Amino acid sequence: MLSKEDSRRLAQLERQLRRDDPDFCARMGGGNFSVSPTGFPPLPLFILSALVTAVAIVLAVVGWWIVASIATAWAAVTTGAAAHRLRRRREVRSWQRPAPRSDG
Repeated sequence: MLSKEDSRRLAQLERQLRRDDPDFCARMGGGNFSVSPTGFPPLPLFILSALVTAVAIVLAVVGWWIVASIATAWAAVTTGAAAHRLRRRREVRSWQRPAPRSDG
């Protein structure tokens, strides 16, 4: 963890780099490391969410309500994380998209 002074200095360097070389920053992905580097949506998170939801339904049918509610909460958190990563991926890709050229 960085100290306040180090964090301030790092933020200052990042701002300076964005001003001096915006093309480099765009190629580096804008510093958003929560987005999958492969560019694919977070499919494993959605699969895990579906699996946990199915387990929660089975547990509810069996009658284990407490465990079923815990599994349901887990599935909701996993779905939320996957949706957040998918949304962030779309924001970054739209931000990195080159501006349309007007050659006329």
